[in-house]
Amino acid sequence: MARRIALITGASSGIGEATAQRLLADGYVVYAAARRLGRMQALAQAGAQLLALDLTDDASIVAAVDAIRQAHGRLDVLVNNAGYGSYGALEDVPLDEGRRQFEVNLFGLARLIQLVTPLMRAQASGTIVNITSIGGKMHEPLGSWYHATKFAVEGLSDCLRMELAPFGIHVVVIEPGAIRTEWSGIAQQSLLRYSGHTAYAAQATAHARMLAASDTSKLASAPDVIARTIARALRARRPRTRYAAGGGARTILFLRWLLGDRAFDAVMRMAEKGLGGATTHRSR
Repeated sequence: MARRIALITGASSGIGEATAQRLLADGYVVYAAARRLGRMQALAQAGAQLLALDLTDDASIVAAVDAIRQAHGRLDVLVNNAGYGSYGALEDVPLDEGRRQFEVNLFGLARLIQLVTPLMRAQASGTIVNITSIGGKMHEPLGSWYHATKFAVEGLSDCLRMELAPFGIHVVVIEPGAIRTEWSGIAQQSLLRYSGHTAYAAQATAHARMLAASDTSKLASAPDVIARTIARALRARRPRTRYAAGGGARTILFLRWLLGDRAFDAVMRMAEKGLGGATTHRSR
């Protein structure tokens, strides 16, 4: 049988890198895509094909898909992993940064889906894996733009799953909990840059401490936990629509389902005081 072809975005570190390694081990032809090609040399040595990809640049997105189309004429798996967390009080974060958060986390993802869907329809098969976060089902202070993008990807995925099912294409959502990656450090930096010296400074400082604590917490999982979950979904004849995995994901989502809004607010505030010294977390 021909080897299956997979495109993984955000493959230069964290969950994307671990997923590329896992799918290479499973025999896939892996296209590892990211802005930082230099960070993916180990993947290239392991057999991955590298693609430069900037999700804020449409020409870059089109070129990446064209490269796969020309080389293989098909694509079996798209793993939409690339993304980052832009944090700060809504009052403080410039709208240009909010728009960039949506460009990377939502619109770039949607553009890739637009381009790969014709390939998958033509072959009457394929799987689109959208990595959201438990942040697509829950909330926290100072994360409004990030959580808005993840809630949006959850809704997009539900609609997409129904419209692509008649063509034999699966849509799977992966909801990571706390994962040890660069994500937390980037979120901390943006949080303190935008709100560390404003009326929200006390909250921002506590939340940044909590994010830092999540990196070393026993709760946090290694990125390969999510990579294994993705591989399991791809092996399934009829994959589940959602997989929550890693770092307390199932527990937190259960609490969100169980509790009303204000009760969950209170739980979040208790987590702030416990981990931040006076705020919680997750994802990529």
